[in-house]
Amino acid sequence: MSWVASERYRVRQAPAGLALVQELINTRAIKEYAPDLLADREAAEQWLTGAAGEWARIRGLDSPDCALSPSDPRALRDLRESFERLLATTAPPSDTDPGAGVAPRAASGRGVTVRLAPDEAGQVQLLPVGRGRGWLESALWSETLLAQRAGTWPRLKICRNGECGSAFYDTSRNNSGVWHDVRICGNAANLRASRQRKRIRAAAQVEDEDERGGRDDREVEGTPTG
Repeated sequence: MSWVASERYRVRQAPAGLALVQELINTRAIKEYAPDLLADREAAEQWLTGAAGEWARIRGLDSPDCALSPSDPRALRDLRESFERLLATTAPPSDTDPGAGVAPRAASGRGVTVRLAPDEAGQVQLLPVGRGRGWLESALWSETLLAQRAGTWPRLKICRNGECGSAFYDTSRNNSGVWHDVRICGNAANLRASRQRKRIRAAAQVEDEDERGGRDDREVEGTPTG
């Protein structure tokens, strides 16, 4: 088993169970590159079965029942948007994306149920409960809480390239990464920003030349004749 959605974009994987949150976000379609894995019941159920199985393998637990109802795919897409908003609230500003860093409406929703139980070593575990969509919600919020407590949550980010938007895990020393791949998305965004700056400078230069030309014309018109 593997994180199928995330592997499509060759992103750096988040550690342990936090990868499940990353995996949910990466189910989103990115242009023609890959389809939305939550588009319908069949696709969503297939994805959830694989993701839950990988999560269970990492956590050393049994896989849950991943059956979904006809209305669940829509609810899962809404859940995905909630986590995207949650990650966006911690995004730092960017020179190439002036709108980045502006906190959107925070994610909110109904509460979920979890179970607390000791493991074989006597350490209390936070365990998701339920089946299908309910289990996924329980697992996602549990892993989010654990990551926030462990300090790894701020390193899970959404690529700053608006045409990408994939979730990646920032492994930079100072947690300053904003692109899932600087060679692909970073260079493209920097190139667009450079072109935009050139267009602005060119427009300003034309406006300045027109203004100077207008002044020259007025001066010629006001010059007395002999």
